[in-house]
Amino acid sequence: MEAVLAGFGLGFSLILAIGAQNAFVLRQGLRRAHVLPVVLTCALSDAVLIAAGVAGFGALAEAVPGLERIMRYGGAAFLLWYGARAFWAAWRGGEALKAGQGAGSLRAALLTCLALTWLNPHVYLDTVVLLGSISAQYDNRLAFALGAMTASFVFFFSLGYGARGLAPLFARPAAWRGLDALVGLVMWAIAAKLLLG
Repeated sequence: MEAVLAGFGLGFSLILAIGAQNAFVLRQGLRRAHVLPVVLTCALSDAVLIAAGVAGFGALAEAVPGLERIMRYGGAAFLLWYGARAFWAAWRGGEALKAGQGAGSLRAALLTCLALTWLNPHVYLDTVVLLGSISAQYDNRLAFALGAMTASFVFFFSLGYGARGLAPLFARPAAWRGLDALVGLVMWAIAAKLLLG
């Protein structure tokens, strides 16, 4: 259960960071346009990437002595940087949701979603490298992966279908600042656990 919760927490905090993909899902949810196909595409893409990272890094960590320690410190450094970036965004502010008009075609929505997911280099750092390397410290990597995959499904479905209720909140830059600050705190807490554990 510890591995499931760790995977869920880390997976959720990585997905929570404001980016183009999340803004797109939020906009689709606000428009109520192709929400189910969009959130399924995001969540399934994450599941594939998480599985690849956990499977690959698990085997690699067993084959190369000391790799787990290197990846742990590398992961902690990345989380510290990612958290600092979130704190910077919170301090700087200025972000606000500006939902566009019209639903557009399903094909266009899915192509945009796939591009924002698979052409983003950070998705590989987050899901394949970071989650894969951190999973190596758990005896039950499958449970860790399932936790991270569950976080992805929970997040994207909540974001897509809950967007209507969030519209007034995220029209204000202060809401984005609060979210960025929360992301920064979670990232730094996970980095501290990696360094101390």
